[in-house]
Amino acid sequence: MDRYNTQSIRNVALVAHSGAGKTSLAEALYYVTGKASRLGRVEEHNTISDYDPDEHERGMSINLAAVACEWNGSKINVIDTPGYADFVGEVISGLNATDAAAVLVDATAGIEVGTEIVWRLASDLNRPRLLIVSRVDRDNADTESVVDDLRERFGANVAPIQVPIGDGPDFRGIVDLLDGKARVFGPNGSSLEDTPDDLADTVEDAREQLVEAVASTDDELLEQYLEGEELQRADLERALRAGIAEGSIFPVLFTAATDLKGVRETLEALATLAPSPAEGLDARLNGDAPPIDGPVVAQVFKTLADPFVGKVSMFRLFAGQIDGDAQLVDQRTWETERLANIQFATGKEGTPARHMAAGDIAFVTKLDGVTTGDTLTANSQSISLPAFAMPRPLFEASITPETTADLDKMGTALARLAEEDPSLQTYRNDETSETILAGLGESHVRISLERARRKFGVGLKSDVPQVAYRETIRRTVNAHGRHKRQSGGHGQFGDVHIEFSPLARGSGFEFEDRVVGGRVPRQYIPAVEKGLNETIDRGLLAGYPVVDLKAALFDGQYHSVDSSDESFRIAARLAYEDGIPNAGPVILEPILKLAILIPDGNTGDVIGDISSKRGHVLGMAPADGEPGCSIVEVEAPEAEVQRYATDLRSITQGRGRFTREFVRYEEVPPNIQEQIVAMAARKREGSG
Repeated sequence: MDRYNTQSIRNVALVAHSGAGKTSLAEALYYVTGKASRLGRVEEHNTISDYDPDEHERGMSINLAAVACEWNGSKINVIDTPGYADFVGEVISGLNATDAAAVLVDATAGIEVGTEIVWRLASDLNRPRLLIVSRVDRDNADTESVVDDLRERFGANVAPIQVPIGDGPDFRGIVDLLDGKARVFGPNGSSLEDTPDDLADTVEDAREQLVEAVASTDDELLEQYLEGEELQRADLERALRAGIAEGSIFPVLFTAATDLKGVRETLEALATLAPSPAEGLDARLNGDAPPIDGPVVAQVFKTLADPFVGKVSMFRLFAGQIDGDAQLVDQRTWETERLANIQFATGKEGTPARHMAAGDIAFVTKLDGVTTGDTLTANSQSISLPAFAMPRPLFEASITPETTADLDKMGTALARLAEEDPSLQTYRNDETSETILAGLGESHVRISLERARRKFGVGLKSDVPQVAYRETIRRTVNAHGRHKRQSGGHGQFGDVHIEFSPLARGSGFEFEDRVVGGRVPRQYIPAVEKGLNETIDRGLLAGYPVVDLKAALFDGQYHSVDSSDESFRIAARLAYEDGIPNAGPVILEPILKLAILIPDGNTGDVIGDISSKRGHVLGMAPADGEPGCSIVEVEAPEAEVQRYATDLRSITQGRGRFTREFVRYEEVPPNIQEQIVAMAARKREGSG
């Protein structure tokens, strides 16, 4: 691979709804550079960027992949990202590694759910965007309607820089609006021709719209335009590039990647119009960026666990240069890491990076202490690039091993899965004693477990997590507990009278000593409290912890010889077992507050579904920055919304999203309590 400086490097993320043709475009971009001997196809499982067996099995991208393309003196690092919503974490990582986003829109489907998701992510990260209408050669392609929809959805800033010649199977070229010349596709490239007569009016109108949009970003060009002067291509490119960088223009291109139509023109546009790494770094750090030619600053944006080569860290060099190996400091751990055998990535393959300029992307192996998002710097540096803001996982599964051998390896496998994919989280729920794997959706978790089996040889099963129910009482009772045993020598004797009473929600457990007259000696009272603390961990209805309970020791008896701490601890437990069943015991369930963003057309369906889940609406308001959407705040029992990520996606066709938080415990309805108690009884019988 040739040696490139920062100004000749471009980093672009391909983002889109699933199935819009990102992987096919990445393959075509690489093929037309002359580096590949054949054009791979998704259907044949032989593309450069979809190399994972899980991707072949499902016919969709799961991991991001880097493809280094060299074109006319430029190096374009293309990051192919997944389109399925469960793997949006990969999109976020890809956008953090790049300076621009190429948003693909299927010419036959138009704007889809995934289009809106990736557009919002790129906007939130302030990434310049180019729009690529893909699959233009397919039946039912309608580029004119797609462009109209793009303008309606994303604003008048959407400006085609090409006009397609033909739609569907008739797609045979494009007219470049920067110079008004037609590029007619052929087997070995495009031929330069005059604009077809039947497109003359269309091209004239489109060029006028483009020139107006571009000239408005440059006062000098605007003045020339208003005075009727012909604007030169070089001037238009310069102004267009500035408009793209500042987000005031979103150019539109047209391609049919599987037939290599418009691919060379797309490469040329990316090389000419996308911002350089120097511009991208300054924009993302608000002008407070380290000097691009100063000491080394790098960031890891993707981690892979390869069963053969070990840990693979993909990183971007933001500042400085690396010649050969490097010794860098991880700003999170302050450990010095040796980067050896650095390679430029093309899918799963690598090319030795003998020289790496600021802005370039590469990978390195065996950085065991480094994780995704870590900043690596030269010793003299002390700077951390912004961490990746991953979405909060909302789909949780309880994970158990299939065999005893799998149990030994389960923790390591889950940790490595979360290391590969920061949008996954794994933790131990101390209340239910379950291991939890949390992801962005059911498919996210399921595919991750299949990956654990394939990559790490660990068989894992998933189930719905247990709900952390509680038990409490509703009325005050007096209870008696006596423990007496005589078996030769010293006996055992402890006698207590305890008043159990309910407390306000969230009060926990409270113990009170009301003993007078030494009926229970002072030295034994801590043993009574200890006995109760041990006992309330397991309620008498269904075995859940008892909360919001006050226990007042008010009377008792002791024996000068036979009494002991152990005797009074057991007596306290007996009093608990005597009194709680008569105190109106009930089961409490956790209540969650959900803030649900939904398209206005789905409001009724969402509210109806929440009502069926024993939830109720707190309020509704328009969503800021999300036209046509509302935020609905609801409260619902956790047991009813454990799979709400799947339900909401189904109701809103993937357009809805939500956050949740715990708010309080409430009594479950009697019929639900009966079910919980019966289930607990069956579980006890099964374990017995």
